[in-house]
Amino acid sequence: MPDPNKLTVPDHPILDCLSQRYSPYAYEPKPIEPDKLRALLEAARWSASSFNEQPWRFVLATRDDETAWQAALGCLVEANQQWAQHAGALILTLAKTNFTYNDAPNRVAIHDVGLAAGNLSAQATALGLHVHQMAGIDGDAVRSTYDVPEGFEPVTAIAIGYAADAEPDDKPRTRKPLSEWVFGGTFGQTHPLV
Repeated sequence: MPDPNKLTVPDHPILDCLSQRYSPYAYEPKPIEPDKLRALLEAARWSASSFNEQPWRFVLATRDDETAWQAALGCLVEANQQWAQHAGALILTLAKTNFTYNDAPNRVAIHDVGLAAGNLSAQATALGLHVHQMAGIDGDAVRSTYDVPEGFEPVTAIAIGYAADAEPDDKPRTRKPLSEWVFGGTFGQTHPLV
């Protein structure tokens, strides 16, 4: 059931799993069903990527494995640890920085990791879960904790779980209008479609 305080009123019709998506800072400290976690990972798996490289790598920790949980939590900046510790699962994302087929730099690897995370996020919302993606990680901690080899770059962390009942947020969810970022002709000139 979507949080009525977090509902979006889009200017144009979009999928419910997109309009109902939001990033909570409060989670119920309970585990996530394994079949739901597998569905999220499968949604990420089927993301598009340049040359079908699939450069994303995920390190998954669930709250029912205390050792793994503490290791993943320790890779977050302190401010994110404070709220993310209550999520049901944490994922640390990494990007393979070179293409497998020719070892050339993959300049869109991080984009492709983001798309995989986006697919995961949409699937989570469809299953009644919530995702909060974070840039606030300690990349050196990720590398040392998980013995990350050369050629892989830590990118983000993802908290997944069931949103907790929290104080209502009376600030409306907003986004920039299409006219501010959809251009045609020249950069900064709004496309006539929007």
